[in-house]
Amino acid sequence: MTYQIGIGPNNRKSVYFDATVADGVACFSVYNHMFIPAHFGDPDAEYDSLMNGVAIWDVAAQRQVEIVGPDAAKLVQYITTRDITKTKVGQGRYVPICDHAGNLINDPVLLMLAPDRFWLSIADSDIALWASAIAAERGMNVRVFEPDVSPLAIQGPKAEAVTADLFGDWVKDLKYFGFKQTQLQDIPLVLARSGWSKQGGFELYLQDGARGSDLWNIVKTAGAPYGIRPGAPNDLERIESGLVSYGADGRLQTNPCNPFEISLGKLVDFDAEAGFVGKAALRKIKDEGPARLRAGFLLSGTAEENCAHQLDIKTSDSRVVGLLSDFIYSPRFDRNIGVGMISTANDYDRQDLMIVQDGASRKVTVTDLPFTKEKVP
Repeated sequence: MTYQIGIGPNNRKSVYFDATVADGVACFSVYNHMFIPAHFGDPDAEYDSLMNGVAIWDVAAQRQVEIVGPDAAKLVQYITTRDITKTKVGQGRYVPICDHAGNLINDPVLLMLAPDRFWLSIADSDIALWASAIAAERGMNVRVFEPDVSPLAIQGPKAEAVTADLFGDWVKDLKYFGFKQTQLQDIPLVLARSGWSKQGGFELYLQDGARGSDLWNIVKTAGAPYGIRPGAPNDLERIESGLVSYGADGRLQTNPCNPFEISLGKLVDFDAEAGFVGKAALRKIKDEGPARLRAGFLLSGTAEENCAHQLDIKTSDSRVVGLLSDFIYSPRFDRNIGVGMISTANDYDRQDLMIVQDGASRKVTVTDLPFTKEKVP
């Protein structure tokens, strides 16, 4: 059965939309109320490019929340769980954001552009509303808004070579999450060593939406000698690499989780002098221990069997002890693998764990993340 997504006023097109259509995008998803390419018709080839070559991704749906003004640093510190007082201009930080109950509501990358100006490069939830409401309630002197900024990702082992050809060898000195304001053929952008893969790469934060197709084509031309191909954030690689996906692994509305459950506990800084939203609740969770932990899972079945999302993990006596949030067949490991949550009260080595998919039971085995050949028999 074939499905379609209607393009209407409730969901926006990215500044790279026309370029992706011209390059044969075959499927879209929706992220932050914006269309984002899901694949270009050959997911296997796109995976190969990410793992062995270089890929270009439209990730404009990774929206930015700009916080600027005299109290900008104060507000950012209050809504994030990490101590940002030592963050420098040109440095990015991965910063969980929680509600007052300690539930994770986003896990953006923070970019410090000036002492009084920050971007939050957000996952799929409305953090501009959250930040502006808190700023108003606390009487902070800041402006919170969505700027004209649209990231474009270059990912894969050859991404550095492509990016160096575009900007110069100085890009090789950028540390992970490091960034620099620059230009490319008079197009203003921020270049950052970052991206949602473990294969390495860069993100180009375009600051002029009218130049979206221009930037796409410039990168595409520079990448041609390296075999660049269009793609999209890759679910297979992210599961193999154990990357956290807010929304897939946990979302406030469907599977509330806290940083300690979703393997981000080390990013909760209780020693920071300033308080932050959810600090008391998170302290209690840490002291008592989380009820669940994020883990990897090996699943029985062949590669041809359909994969699914958000399935209960049960014991042989039908007790629910976990949640399989996402799984897929991995050609690298020749197994069905997934990520999700498992109860800390459960014995990880027990042999009677299962999911039920389409009326059939499939055996589930717990393993640590990320997946490695040593862990996947």
